[in-house]
Formats: sequence, structure tokens, C-alpha cells
Amino acid sequence: MFQVRIHGRGGQGVVTASELLSVAAFDEGHHAQAFPTFGSERTGAPVVSFCRIDDGPIRRREPVSHPDAVIIQDPTLLHQVDLFGGLSGDGYILLNSERDFDELGMGEFIAGFRPERVRTMPATAIAREHLGRPLPNSVLLGGFAGLCDLVSLDAVAEALRGRFPGELGDMNISAATAARDYVRESLAGAPAAGAGGVHA
Repeated sequence: MFQVRIHGRGGQGVVTASELLSVAAFDEGHHAQAFPTFGSERTGAPVVSFCRIDDGPIRRREPVSHPDAVIIQDPTLLHQVDLFGGLSGDGYILLNSERDFDELGMGEFIAGFRPERVRTMPATAIAREHLGRPLPNSVLLGGFAGLCDLVSLDAVAEALRGRFPGELGDMNISAATAARDYVRESLAGAPAAGAGGVHA
């Protein structure tokens, strides 16, 4: 079973992100489960959502305490919430930030992870460019498809198309594709791990 924990704030589409990830996994033949937990329902409050993916039926219903991947939609949560609790050194980290891990004061922490599985990316900036709004959820799903082989970009695109019809769906797919390409280019470039880097 592969378990993903998504952290963000109310209004950023955290719950939608986990639902879309589960739909993408289901469309590729997996069993999937997505559900949120709320500290508060007000806009801007910390929100956590979970996604489990497996090849067989999923019977667990408790929150994900030992994730295989953590996706962080809002970097202001870094010093407010235990974002990485239960994540092993083999886990994946995708963080929405225009700064690298060293600039965020995380270089020493990130050194304990496999460098090809950790990444910062400017998801909000990509969202503004393609969507005209600072909503990073679709962007981060595209980036995650580039970082981890859990789901393909095609599956993410189909999930986005099903959730957002017409032009809005096309815009979200464009944003997700740009994010996937951004991560893939970083993988090919192999920058240092502390500098937001990953390598193939």
C-alpha cells in the first residue's frame, strides 16, 4: 500500500487534490481511498487530506501516520505543523516553494532522504501562469506524477478533465503538464539535494 499525506490551508484545494489522486490511481486499475481531516473549516486554516493506493481492497480508515509521500501546498506550514511525522528516509517530499531546501533552512533535514525523491517547485507561480489563480493543487499533482511513478500524467489529466469540464479542465491539465515537465527537467539536471534537487 502506498500512502500520501497532503498538507495545505483551507481554500487551496487540499481535499480536491487527494480525491483527484485517488481517481487517477483508480483509473489506472488500482484500489484507492481519499479522505480529509480538518483542524478548522475556515479559509486559511491548516487542512490535511490523505490518499491510499493499493492493488487490493483497502480496509483501513484511520488517518495516515506513516506516509510514503508528503505533498505540501503551503510553505508557511513548515514551522507550524509536523508535516513530516512518520515519513521515512525513503519517502517522497514535494513542497510548493520558489526557494530551495537550503534557503528554507531544511538542508540538513533533507540530507536524510534519497535526493531523487525530494523536490521544491514554484507551484503557485505555475498556477498563476496557467490558471490565473494561485491554486497549487493541480500543479502539485502534475509535479508528483513527474517525481513518483505512482500515477501517470495521463491519469492525472483524465481525473482533472472529469472534475473540471471544458476550458477550465484544459487549463488545469496545462498547469499539471508544465509542473510534470518542470520536475522532469530537474531530475535530468540533477542539482544538489539541498538545493531543492533530485536526480534520476
